[in-house]
Amino acid sequence: MAKMWAGVTAGNTDKTADDFNSSIHFDSRMYREDITGSMAHARMLAKQGILKQEAAEHIVQGLQGILEDLENGSLTFDLSCEDIHMFIEQVLTERIGDEGKMLHTARSRNDQVALDVRMYLRNETETIRDMITALIAVLCEQAEKYADAILPGYTHLQRAQPVVFGHHIMAYVMMLMRDLDRLADMKERMNVSPIGACALAGTTYNTDRAYEAELLGFDSVCANSIDAVSDRDFCLEMLSDLSILMMHLSRFAEEIILWSSWEFRFVSLSDAYTTGSSIMPQKRNPDMAELVRGKTGRVYGDMMTLFTVMKGIPLAYNKDMQEDKEAVFDAVDTVKMCLPVFTGMVKTMKANTDVMREAARRGFINATDLADYLVTKGLPFRSAYKISGQIVAYCMENGKVLETLELPVYQSFCELFAEDLYEAVDLTACVNRRISEGGTSVESVRKQIADVRKKLELQGE
Repeated sequence: MAKMWAGVTAGNTDKTADDFNSSIHFDSRMYREDITGSMAHARMLAKQGILKQEAAEHIVQGLQGILEDLENGSLTFDLSCEDIHMFIEQVLTERIGDEGKMLHTARSRNDQVALDVRMYLRNETETIRDMITALIAVLCEQAEKYADAILPGYTHLQRAQPVVFGHHIMAYVMMLMRDLDRLADMKERMNVSPIGACALAGTTYNTDRAYEAELLGFDSVCANSIDAVSDRDFCLEMLSDLSILMMHLSRFAEEIILWSSWEFRFVSLSDAYTTGSSIMPQKRNPDMAELVRGKTGRVYGDMMTLFTVMKGIPLAYNKDMQEDKEAVFDAVDTVKMCLPVFTGMVKTMKANTDVMREAARRGFINATDLADYLVTKGLPFRSAYKISGQIVAYCMENGKVLETLELPVYQSFCELFAEDLYEAVDLTACVNRRISEGGTSVESVRKQIADVRKKLELQGE
């Protein structure tokens, strides 16, 4: 079949080349955006007198019919068409005749595809942000539930200082809040219309790009026609943001995998989010968390794919840029797959608070508080640090813990110790003395939860 772009060439390409060149099998998902954009383009052409009003109305009605038929399944995609743009135009021309051929006046597939991708990703960004918001809400509920549950905080995967589980959870909430902000900022930069830039140089027709952009919900138009069709930094920015989001999910997934192991037993996952072994009946595998961790690499790969595609392309449009869609679509699909599963997993996750507290008690993570106690008695911190370390070493050698070590033993290391030291090393007291803003005290955690909920409420208004 001769192509709609046949002219200086016969348009009769080899079938293997056709298949290699075709993008309709993946860009067909943008049919709504392509049809909506074409409707706006027809209305703009009529407004400017480039098309007669009657012809524009026929085009819009024809496009509306195509949209409805695709939605209800009575029309299916013709995979012999090169791309979604050609498919829509071909069907339109078949249905309304030569008026359908007028639609492509004052535009190119170069600015048309840039428009479709921006509109598609703009919508997907909001869907992903809604999913992140739902996850944050669930995490805030869990943080509130476990606002006073003590567990060891870690550095270098070594027990470090006591924290409450709610505080640990809220650390991930803060990361996800920044992910929300990044996606919102990216969407704002993305929401600029390229339509009217045509192939690269603009058009001789007296178009109204601002009017067309307004019809499609854009904030402004691309100021340079070459830039409008030749860059995909908005795709790269989205891929970067999604990669950061997946990195946050992956880190959390890693901790859930560790916590749910017999070695930690800090949390128990619901049967709905674990699987069994085909041979070992005792196993409860955290497969959902592991898959989120694994799929993070997939999103990273999508990002690097497009960075590599774009790095050596001269201006303006090149066919290499067709590779943008599969990478960004895959990343979007992967993130949208991971978020609901992750949300359900953490919503049904239960903390084994007794195990957490015992791990905190056995980890000497109140040793810093012991040193701080001596500082309040007038000892320099470095001296207090050394004495506390010596006491911890004694406890480890003799199977003792700081909370129950006898006072005479303490005083054998330093005469400044008195009965009030036991309050200083009590784990509950340790966390609640962290009164600095953003610290791990129960009061601080509850304030963090309230602040996040307020921010989400304001964003939803």
